[in-house]
Order: sequence, then C-alpha cells, then structure tokens
Amino acid sequence: MDTTKIQLQNITHVYVNSTEANTAIENINLDVKTGEFVSIVGPSGCGKSTILSCIAGLLKPTCGKILIDNIAITKPSSKVGYMLQSDYLFDWRTIFKNACIGLEVMKQLTKETEEYALHLLKEMGLAKYKDHYPSQLSGGMRQRAALVRTLAAKPDVLLLDEPFSALDYQNKLKLEDLVSMTLKKHNKTAILVTHDIAEAIAMSDRIIIMDNYPGKIKETVIIPDEIRNTVPFSAREVEGFYDIFHKIWKELDVDEQ
Repeated sequence: MDTTKIQLQNITHVYVNSTEANTAIENINLDVKTGEFVSIVGPSGCGKSTILSCIAGLLKPTCGKILIDNIAITKPSSKVGYMLQSDYLFDWRTIFKNACIGLEVMKQLTKETEEYALHLLKEMGLAKYKDHYPSQLSGGMRQRAALVRTLAAKPDVLLLDEPFSALDYQNKLKLEDLVSMTLKKHNKTAILVTHDIAEAIAMSDRIIIMDNYPGKIKETVIIPDEIRNTVPFSAREVEGFYDIFHKIWKELDVDEQ
C-alpha cells in the first residue's frame, strides 16, 4: 500500500529585503508517496529551488507547513539528503573520506556505516578510486561520489537540484541511469528540479509543471508505466515519450511568452 512520505500544505514563501517583497511561491500543495520520483519543471525564477530549500529545512516558508512522515520540518534533518549541481567535494580529502563526511558531521561514523559507504562506492563503480582525490576524477565520477556521500547517511528523501547539468551529454545520460536504478533499488523518495524536459520524463513517475510570478503548480503530468519501467537512456525511445515532451514544452513555451 502506498504511503505519503512528503506533504507540502499551502506553502507560500516571500523574499523580503530593505526595498521590496517578492513572492517566490504561492499556495503550493503537493503530496509525494514513498519511493516516488517527482520532477519539478518550470521557467527560470518560478521557485523550483525555493521549494527544495523549504523541504530540506534550509528555508522556513512564510506560510504553510511541510511534513515528512507526518512530522513537521522546521530545520535540516537527517531524513533528507540534498544533491546539487556542484559536487562540493573537499579537494584535500580522499573520495572515501569525502563519502563519509556527512556521517562524521552527524556523529554517525562507525565501522558499520563506513562499510556501507564503501558498499555504495562499489555500487557506483568507484571502489578502486576510494583513495584518490577529487582532482584525479572526471566530472561524472565526482558526481557519483557526491551521490554516495548523500546516500551514506541513509536519508529517506533525496532532493536533486539540477545535479547533472554541468556534465557532458554522455556522462549525464549514464548518471541518469545510475541514479534512477540506485534510488529504485534503495526505495528512496526523490524530487528532482531540472530545466531538461527529457530528463524529467525519463526519470520520473510524475512531473510538476510550475507557473511563474509567483510560482504556482500549473499542471501535473503522470508518466505512463511503459516509460517509468524503462531505464532513462532507453525510455527516450519508448513510444509516446516525445508526445509528453511536446505537451510539456508547449506549456512552458506559453509561460515564456
């Protein structure tokens, strides 16, 4: 039976400075089920990253509340992992030491958790590079290491803020497949923010299309099973994929006019 993992209830956030107040998002209501992969797409400035920051507990919304497992989020939580466009690996630490840094910060570094981090490095094809330093790895490998660092703390929820956008196209596609398969294997709940419509369709169970000024949910697109059950690289070849692409493109193109 599906259970609700994340609830956004009437979330509004206003950024205020000395001269003005700007409403970034308004009346956002969204439920995400356990193990579901949801993508958020929309025009620049529609509040996509603001939503992620609120779920992560990094930003307190002006109005509304966010629940994870029916518990209100008021500050950063170990239940939530956050992966960004930049890998933020520390150049002076080995890949293994980078993978364990979250565990150190949360005072959860034990022999057992170290073994789990090493297991994840093996899953990501990085075990033989565990004693290398970030400067010795490619961009795609660094992002894999960043994913290991995020997963090592065993978060229930993974927030992905354009984590593949800095990669070349080939590595981007490879990492999409790897992330998708890894999250399904570990039954993680994920929310991806992206400007790449094809990426959103290929990886998601559901896509939220945002409207702008202020950011609101405009439409929800359910991805058919035949696409959802195919790895992202191959999903692009499934019949109906580009019908969904053009539908979302049209919705976003209207927003940009």
